[in-house]
Amino acid sequence: MKKIILTFVALVTLVTVNAQNTWKVDNSHSSITFSVSHFMISEVTGNFGKFDITATTNEKFEAPEFDVTIDASTINTNQSGRDNHLKAADFFDVEKHANIVFKSSSFTKLEGKEFEAKGNITIKGITKEVVFKGKLNGVIEGRGGKKKAGLKLTSVIKREDFNVGKGMNPVGKEVTVTINIEMNQQ
Repeated sequence: MKKIILTFVALVTLVTVNAQNTWKVDNSHSSITFSVSHFMISEVTGNFGKFDITATTNEKFEAPEFDVTIDASTINTNQSGRDNHLKAADFFDVEKHANIVFKSSSFTKLEGKEFEAKGNITIKGITKEVVFKGKLNGVIEGRGGKKKAGLKLTSVIKREDFNVGKGMNPVGKEVTVTINIEMNQQ
């Protein structure tokens, strides 16, 4: 009886492990953007031009685990003087902290296609827990029999928690981050 139970547990474990898939971001159909208030009368928007996102999940893209790395030096607000200032020590300090990193720790399914992905984000060497609200837009069959998934995730990050622009009062303290991604099953 013990052998039967052990065999069953081994089979279930094997099926569960094999059911997981790696998904990689399709950078040509994805973006990471942000917006922050300026003098509380306008919004400044921008994006990061270079990033890598990997998800581990099943074929239906249920309960993904995300690993995100953003090249902070690729920040772009369409104004080179501001971009250079954002790369400097009082903001992102890209010389010392080249990447922004997020690793999810939990996934909670909400109503319909909506979910929450909780995890740790590291900005400028400081790690804090954040929650991204997400929506799975869909999963389709791609070329070669591999699937594609589309998602949108948003979060509000308090920039001063990460010593980004600390004391810069004209700049809003909360930054809205929006990630629109298309992912390819590997």
